[in-house]
Amino acid sequence: MLNSRVPDAWRPWITIVSVLAAITVNALANIIPFNGQNTGQISDRFQIYFVPAGYVFSIWGVIYIGWLAFALFQATTAQRQSPRLVRLGLWFALSNGLNAAWLFCWHYNQFALSLAVMTALLITLIVCYRRLGVGHVAVTRAERWCVDIPFGLYLGWISVATIANAADVLFFIGWSGWGLAPQLWTVLLLGTASAIGAAMAHRHGEIAFPLVLTWAFIGIAQRQSGPHGLPNAGLVITAAWIAAGLAVLLALYGARRRHATG
Repeated sequence: MLNSRVPDAWRPWITIVSVLAAITVNALANIIPFNGQNTGQISDRFQIYFVPAGYVFSIWGVIYIGWLAFALFQATTAQRQSPRLVRLGLWFALSNGLNAAWLFCWHYNQFALSLAVMTALLITLIVCYRRLGVGHVAVTRAERWCVDIPFGLYLGWISVATIANAADVLFFIGWSGWGLAPQLWTVLLLGTASAIGAAMAHRHGEIAFPLVLTWAFIGIAQRQSGPHGLPNAGLVITAAWIAAGLAVLLALYGARRRHATG
């Protein structure tokens, strides 16, 4: 059902409905809010270092714009027979369903289940990215802005969010960290995210993905430097600033790779 056998007449409208539904659930989760608590309030319960300052979550506004741009672009008559979108099928619609499901898990304190759903969302977006062949097929300017950039941006943020979600769950279950200090684990997580960003820049000429990392890493450094920071955060702050600078270089490298490969 998720592959190219989905009738072309249905796919664009299912995608549009899934985008509108996911945006609506995201809005209601904090307007109502679900279970009497907003997303940020729940996040603040977890005393972990891999959490950015609150303003960083404004990136969701940019992600929503990307969703809408893609939804409208793929619904145009010229794009309904696009080989890329035929390969994509309903995988993006599935990711929107998982995005909404994660909010219910999170707001109703089902943290282990939230990590399972977040991981499924990450896998689904990887499938989307690979089926679209981002960075490996020639695209028009409109296609780059409405397809490649939105998916690179969204995948980058969900990659960071999955790491943070895993750290939250480990804190919730009281994991000892195998004797390593939480600050050291956070540095390892920053390094892991940076390595993924390097792979994306090299293999796909990614610009949006490493820029998302820059945004998140700066947010981590600023949160730990501010009044809501945890004790003894000096190592984390230094590592986050270094990782942010590295991510900027990766974005420039990705731009060069994309230009070189056309």
